[in-house]
Amino acid sequence: MFLLKKIDLYIIKRFLSLFFMTFFICVFILLMQFLWKHFAELVGKGIGIGILAEFFMYATATIVPLALPLAILLASLMTFGNLGENFELTAMKSAGISLFRIIRPLIIFIVLVCIGAFYFSNNVLPISQTKLWTLIFSLREKSPELDIPAGEFYSGINGYNLFVKEKKDGLLKDLMIYDFSQGFNNATVMVADSGRIQFTADKKYLLLTLFDGESFENLKNQRVSNSSQSIPYRRETFSSKEILLDFDSGFNRLDESILQDQHVSKNIAQLTQTIDSVDKVIDFRAKEQSGELVNRHYFGRELAASRSLEIAPTIKISDYNPDSLFLKMDQGTMEAAVNMAIQKAKDIKNQIDYNEITLGEPTKYVVRHEIEWHRKFTLSFACLIFFFIGAPLGAIIRKGGLGTPVVISVIMFIVYYIIDNTGYKMCREGLWTAVEGMWLSSAVLLPIGIFLTYKAAVDATLFTTEQYVKIWEIIKKKVTTIVNFFHKKETKKLTTI
Repeated sequence: MFLLKKIDLYIIKRFLSLFFMTFFICVFILLMQFLWKHFAELVGKGIGIGILAEFFMYATATIVPLALPLAILLASLMTFGNLGENFELTAMKSAGISLFRIIRPLIIFIVLVCIGAFYFSNNVLPISQTKLWTLIFSLREKSPELDIPAGEFYSGINGYNLFVKEKKDGLLKDLMIYDFSQGFNNATVMVADSGRIQFTADKKYLLLTLFDGESFENLKNQRVSNSSQSIPYRRETFSSKEILLDFDSGFNRLDESILQDQHVSKNIAQLTQTIDSVDKVIDFRAKEQSGELVNRHYFGRELAASRSLEIAPTIKISDYNPDSLFLKMDQGTMEAAVNMAIQKAKDIKNQIDYNEITLGEPTKYVVRHEIEWHRKFTLSFACLIFFFIGAPLGAIIRKGGLGTPVVISVIMFIVYYIIDNTGYKMCREGLWTAVEGMWLSSAVLLPIGIFLTYKAAVDATLFTTEQYVKIWEIIKKKVTTIVNFFHKKETKKLTTI
């Protein structure tokens, strides 16, 4: 029975204090990167504090599975780096405690973290991703906050371009308005000495009041002839004019059902069910299409019930020239046969292109679901791999603090991210299977973790300068010996000659 001892409590306490600190730091950094990516959806929309808080909450929940492996790597590096730097690790080993006994409580803790990460990815993450992307799509549909600048054109109102020379005492001075709502060829140009703009009571329209101006409207659609010189127009002079513009400034949240059939909103059971059902549809379509091509065409030649293309076993195909019938035709028949062959080839190509489209979309749909299915396991397994990289690496380098561990963690995480992203793109494009692409990073980093753990367990001096200097001297000596051997051999040949 496993009992916690003082050394276990000490190791866990040291690790947890660093783990929670690094976890929140990683979440903050990844959250800033996510916000920068979606900066355009938030700025200039007049979003309230409640919507922003909701966005931050869902975004934080979305990046937790990615922040966990990095936090575990950094925390384990710093923990065992501090223990090694303060010679606490050396004292424990001198007392006969092996490295595996030292990290045993942390292994149990990390396994529990992996299980919790999988539960989070399977149950919490689909809900948070659904709500987050619904919110992002809703923000993209929202009209920008009305803020007409002075001295430049403003195109925030759909179908209109406004130019205001200056703003004074609540009035817009020297306005110029281009109305393209009826198309560019039927634009209306309005100029006014001053004007005022305000929202209607329901916040869905803008009421634009213009004073002392005129408008010019092109009536190109109403011309009576095709001559470019006979285009009618209308010119109007006014002292006061009111224009009602569509401009919904409210925030209209989209329904979450728009994402109910997407891979980001499903757990393991739902992903498995979708993959199985769509795979059956793909197999049925593939068999139907291949059967249609075989039954209707044979080398571009339609089959009839009374016609057979079988050749008797006693006849040698090599004795026949496939072009013999074609060469016996006259010129007109040859051209007709060639045109018919070209047309049949185009028909078959169009049929194949159509078949590719009908099979391509569901295939991509299945691939996205398979990627998401494996991702729920790989992100959890990455936590365990990064611990077995960080803990022995910290014990080997014996450097604590935020200096060396941060640099090593960033490098290792960048390597992991590049490998993982490469595998993801390869399986997304259909070049690899989902198993190969999504487990590529684990397959690369797991041997590294095993190697580092072994080196730390046997107290190998992996990063000492003296060791690499000795290796370099040995290599240099062997190279020099080989060069001298061939030099003496060449000198001997020249002397003999």
